[in-house]
Amino acid sequence: MSDPASQLKKGVLEILVLHLLGRRNLYGYQLISELDERSDGYFKLKEGTLYPVLYRLEDSGLVESYWEQDTGKRGVRRKYYRITAEGKAWLREMTGELALFYHSIYKIMGDESL
Repeated sequence: MSDPASQLKKGVLEILVLHLLGRRNLYGYQLISELDERSDGYFKLKEGTLYPVLYRLEDSGLVESYWEQDTGKRGVRRKYYRITAEGKAWLREMTGELALFYHSIYKIMGDESL
């Protein structure tokens, strides 16, 4: 992730992951799929990008993980992630910061940036 667009994506990825986990508990592949679908492919991540973010969020106490047996045909165990109370508070704070950030950019660049 060295190009400018990748750096922008990386900057908001934790917020997006927490937002999705605030809606429901998900395992890694579900997060990758949700990000891809909801962004029309803009946030098309590989596992090597997502899992370090999840581990960082978990180490910070913003998410926690648990194992659950899949009830489907394969019956595999999946590691699910859920947002914690601390994660919800952090998400609220960062969502406000993000709104202020984009509002400030718009004030500087105006309509010409759109």
